[in-house]
Amino acid sequence: MISAPKSYPPRLLPLRLPRVCVAVAASDPAELVEKAEGLIRDNSFLEFRLDHLSKPGLALPKIKHFVETHHGITVIATCRRVASGGKFRGSIASQLDILAKASAFGCQLVDVELQTALKCKPDQLQKLRARAALILSFHDFRATKRLDETLQKMRQFPADFYKVVSTATTLADNVSMIQFLGRESDNHSIVGVCMGEQGIISRVLGVRAGSVFTFAAVSPGEETAPGQVTAQELRSVYRIEQVDAATRVYGVAGDPVIHSLSPAIMNAAFRRENVNAVYLALHAKTLKDLLTCVREIPIHGLSITMPYKEAILPFLDNTDSHTTKIGACNTVVRAQDGKLYGFNTDTSGVVRPLERRLSTLQDAKILVLGAGGAARAAVFGLKERGAEVFILNRSAVPAQKLARRAHARSVKRADLKKYAFDVIINATPVGMGNTRETPLQEKEINARYVFDMIYDPGETRLLQLAKQRGAQTIPGIEMFVYQAARQFEIWTGKPAPQDDMLQVVTLALQERATRAAAAAVAKKK
Repeated sequence: MISAPKSYPPRLLPLRLPRVCVAVAASDPAELVEKAEGLIRDNSFLEFRLDHLSKPGLALPKIKHFVETHHGITVIATCRRVASGGKFRGSIASQLDILAKASAFGCQLVDVELQTALKCKPDQLQKLRARAALILSFHDFRATKRLDETLQKMRQFPADFYKVVSTATTLADNVSMIQFLGRESDNHSIVGVCMGEQGIISRVLGVRAGSVFTFAAVSPGEETAPGQVTAQELRSVYRIEQVDAATRVYGVAGDPVIHSLSPAIMNAAFRRENVNAVYLALHAKTLKDLLTCVREIPIHGLSITMPYKEAILPFLDNTDSHTTKIGACNTVVRAQDGKLYGFNTDTSGVVRPLERRLSTLQDAKILVLGAGGAARAAVFGLKERGAEVFILNRSAVPAQKLARRAHARSVKRADLKKYAFDVIINATPVGMGNTRETPLQEKEINARYVFDMIYDPGETRLLQLAKQRGAQTIPGIEMFVYQAARQFEIWTGKPAPQDDMLQVVTLALQERATRAAAAAVAKKK
């Protein structure tokens, strides 16, 4: 078995490649180069996905002109065949011919799949490698398994880079990839990443484990692989250029978490306060999977969301009395000895916005809608500050049980007309995701303030109805920011930059609404 040298032609590549390679794909050559022109100011490392073109050869003269007019850039040419997960339907000979011409036209690297290498003559690969640095790649679109065995097969063919891409079906698959990179990166120039939503850990942390670089998308919706994030997100949100061995890892864990804005707000806070840390979205389908990552990566802190706020309690080594009383945990700290400590900051998210508006919470009459984890945090937090708390839930038994534990009062919906409240708090998911649902009808809203814990959309149907009734409204974005700020303080021991965090999440919600509106318009056309 031949072991490939670790070096690659120095005349072709810079001594150190950028950490992020942006994958560019388009339906025609003009669009391909136009996209590259729009990226080049901030991204000097690009991959041209020639297999996305019906006639890849027509793009080569335009690529040649692009490379010649932009000094200091590095370009990968990829023409992946359908059999290897790409879109090129031509023969292996046609594929190699396109890549050879791409290298002659200025592309410093070419990507060839292991499946192609196994079916062509050794001298064909070596001729290609004489022109450009060779990336030998393998993609597993189903799982993460036998990574070492795969690399052994790839080492039959001398290459400058070995690219091993798998699919994360669990968070722990990232651990397998990161450990693989750690074992092999001293011996070979390795590029390793897990695809899929659960592969975000490898996309951000792989570069510190030994991956020479990682791949990014041009923009949302232009991903060339499942789970790919944009170059802007990798740099501005995750600060991938600064991730090193000392970077602490935090994350939001739940099922699902794909729409969570926690990574945006927490990474902004870390950046603002110069904390060497990164915060990731962890789609945990099981607690066992999540806890494996906490131990093995390791993860220093977690924001716990649905459905694990209660389920995680038995796995914690200790919790504060507040969390024990509520019976739900939304914040975990991993100590240096590996022990896990639980806290609940949802209370801060409820109390702080109210304390800014009411002179006192003592004897304030507050109706809490719901009886789940978020509702419990609100009820106990408000009771501790002397409020008179009422609980309304769709199912009466959980409300009655919570009321007994917290020394609060449960009420029936039919009796709401008898009360006037200082505050109504929605602690249910009703109204989430731009639905027209609302937990109360307009005539049932009889309060000075209406506080909705839902932060997306920014103004729920409940808040709209409250305004029509003349009530002042408190959007869920405030709870989101204040509970996150308290988490930041627990993890870092520093005051949280609340204003910056509020600004980041406000802008993120506006951008999300803009994209949704644009998508709706495009769908109608």
